[in-house]
Amino acid sequence: MDNRQRSDTTKRVVITGIGMVTPLGIGKEEFSRRIFAGDCAVAPVQSFDTSAFSSHCGAEITNFQPRDFISIKNIRRMDRVSQLTSAAARLALHDAGLTVNSDNRDRIGIVLGTSFGATDITVQFAETLLKDGPALVNPILVPNTVMNAPAGHTSIELGFRGVNTTVTHYAVSAETAIAYAVSEIRRGAADFILAGGADILSKFYYEGLTRFGTLSPLDKKIESCRPFDLGRNGTVAGEGCGLVCLESLETARARGHKPYCEIKGFGQGSSRTKTPTAWPDDSAGAIMTISRALTNAGTPPQDISVISAAANGGTTLDRIEADAYTEIFAGNKSGPWITALKGALGESFSSGGIRACALALSFEKSALPPTCGLSNPLAQLKFVRQREEEIEINNALLAGISFGGTYVYLVLGKCPDK
Repeated sequence: MDNRQRSDTTKRVVITGIGMVTPLGIGKEEFSRRIFAGDCAVAPVQSFDTSAFSSHCGAEITNFQPRDFISIKNIRRMDRVSQLTSAAARLALHDAGLTVNSDNRDRIGIVLGTSFGATDITVQFAETLLKDGPALVNPILVPNTVMNAPAGHTSIELGFRGVNTTVTHYAVSAETAIAYAVSEIRRGAADFILAGGADILSKFYYEGLTRFGTLSPLDKKIESCRPFDLGRNGTVAGEGCGLVCLESLETARARGHKPYCEIKGFGQGSSRTKTPTAWPDDSAGAIMTISRALTNAGTPPQDISVISAAANGGTTLDRIEADAYTEIFAGNKSGPWITALKGALGESFSSGGIRACALALSFEKSALPPTCGLSNPLAQLKFVRQREEEIEINNALLAGISFGGTYVYLVLGKCPDK
């Protein structure tokens, strides 16, 4: 057994690198500029025909060139989710100041959350199989139909051989992946772990959301994503990948790399719903999970400065989330600032990785980006609306809430200078 693999639940885990491929830009410079400026990536879908659907908008990645990040020999073997993940991973390692080599490759790993995986490849595989038979199925497609293909491709492309895990947990896949990665760092399973989420916008995914009655405009009026707004009428589909590089505070200090922030703790929970695709009727599950996360982090509610919300413009999700914050922070006179980035990025169900990157940037910039689409708030909470809000952040909540009644909350905190 590696003598470094010893569990230490008191080990402090920090974010030292971020990497993202998003509808609002690739890499932290472009993403940061646009998300804090209040830019919105929602536009008519260009990658497939939406004429048969009641919705026509999405948040797509439009300027991604795989060859900028991935070796030619590996590109053709990868599905699009794997390409996004490999690119984000390379960016996160670079931002963390890490170069994979023979001394560290066995101690670098990845924990990736993906809700649906390569739906485009799965459909292509199934159509060929049913129409032409197994003999005509492209063998390169087969490995990419499994959910752990992106994590596997990424480790092969970048050359690390540590922890390699894929989490599929509905709309909290990325948040769950980050929580699990924190546990792996604490138990000594790795020195560095890339954690977050990746999902793509495909025609299959889009049609599924349409048939489940999720996408705006549910009221047949204006199509848009308006988190926490009284006029919200459904979400808008999105895509992207966001990964954070995690390591212990001790390791970061030893190599002289300044962290963005610390992941102090997390909480997980669930509540009963009428069906596996329904939302809970009330906020009890969210309140319970927030309380668990705060207790785990040793952070009282009054010490939370900001919240990156899960709200996506859905008629039920946004209400139960707002109700939870109203109750949890009732004793906090000023209350935390709240932003919901899915108004700008759409709902990819693994966006927790991108939102974790955005929170890391918020700690660095002492500012919180605005909530696109919010004009008439549904509750008396401190929402960041038209423009970014400058604020010194001490502690933050990253919210993950999924249909089916699943919750994950992460508590992030400012790192001490010494």
